[in-house]
Amino acid sequence: MTPQPNPQVGAAVKAADRAHVFHSWSAQELIDPLAVAGAEGSYFWDYDGTRYLDFTSGLVFTNIGYQHPKVVAAIQEQAATLTTFAPAFAVEARSEAARLIAERTPGDLDKIFFTNGGADAIEHAVRMARIHTGRPKVLSAYRSYHGGTQQAVNITGDPRRWASDSASAGVVHFWAPYLYRSRFYAETEQQECERALEHLETTIAFEGPGTIAAIVLETVPGTAGIMVPPPGYLAGVRDLCDKYGIVFVLDEVMAGFGRTGEWFAADLFDVTPDLMTFAKGVNSGYVPLGGVAISGKIAETFGKRAYPGGLTYSGHPLACAAAVATINVMAEEGVVENAANLGARVIEPGLRELAERHPSVGEVRGVGMFWALELVKDRETREPLVPYNAAGEANAPMAAFGAAAKANGLWPFINMNRTHVVPPCNITEAEAKEGLAALDTALSVADEYTA
Repeated sequence: MTPQPNPQVGAAVKAADRAHVFHSWSAQELIDPLAVAGAEGSYFWDYDGTRYLDFTSGLVFTNIGYQHPKVVAAIQEQAATLTTFAPAFAVEARSEAARLIAERTPGDLDKIFFTNGGADAIEHAVRMARIHTGRPKVLSAYRSYHGGTQQAVNITGDPRRWASDSASAGVVHFWAPYLYRSRFYAETEQQECERALEHLETTIAFEGPGTIAAIVLETVPGTAGIMVPPPGYLAGVRDLCDKYGIVFVLDEVMAGFGRTGEWFAADLFDVTPDLMTFAKGVNSGYVPLGGVAISGKIAETFGKRAYPGGLTYSGHPLACAAAVATINVMAEEGVVENAANLGARVIEPGLRELAERHPSVGEVRGVGMFWALELVKDRETREPLVPYNAAGEANAPMAAFGAAAKANGLWPFINMNRTHVVPPCNITEAEAKEGLAALDTALSVADEYTA
């Protein structure tokens, strides 16, 4: 679709937004939201007709891009048939969505509890784990993000937690592996893996194994920096959970449904958790949907004992119809395979080539369509380009980098000292190369702030 400029409508949309919309994670008077007129495939555009290549996939959810006609048609057809129905009933779209998801989850994660999104999926996974074990505590990693609801944000391990953290949520944080900024003085991936597992087991010992209900990890951490765990780490966590009777929860809200070049990132590591949360890519974000995939032993806990939780819109027919269509589109069009192939053949070598040319790039890491560039002032010392959790003037280098990307038609995903490369999983090779070229130009601006 060719964008048609309409500045007057854009101004009205912007005025209404500024007058009435309260935006998340923002100081309301300091933001200037772009008024979006439309989107299609890997692109969106504003009311001035400026088009952007979306290297954010919305918020890492449009895994099949915007406005896929088969998913739009499925939503329309479902709306004409049955727009909504209470979750206690068996509904075709809900049943089929659950079946298709269960077909793709690892191991025996065959029961699906539907939620409205990723944060409440985490909330319910933790509730299930606590009831199943009769234990109160949850362990989760620093450098993680699990959602904005009260329990989920306390499980989160980055600054977004701080304003809500009263140290009363029963959450204990530990260091997960991250070789580039190792907390364990490791020099190799093997050392990082072994020392991170030793640290985790020590944390379990000192917290008391009999008090810990669950360990919650993002299979591949997302907005915290896309740190792909070293070989053996997740298997090691699985072993520790088995050893101490702890429920292993993997958060696949970002990493799932093709993002890593597999249906679920757990498949990359041959690991099956006890509970697995999902959202976002399950229906490309077209209608809010999330869920928990539940193992046999956890499901058995609630076979004759009522599960004390639910949501009015659990398994909403419109959301589930969108999920059915999305999963079928991904299978028919080879979207998961495209993420793996294009990631390995175009994105990874392209990013590594950029790293060779730009001193602001400290590290390239990722898999599939899930990548991050860590930006630094000095490659030798690994000093971050901006301080941890920087804002205002202290964040000027990252702000300048982001502005340069947008000026070149690329909408970036920036978090602290990282830019994430997370385009739709069905992006074309030409679009991927277009994005890398725009990123090349923007990194030249970041280079100006290096030592």
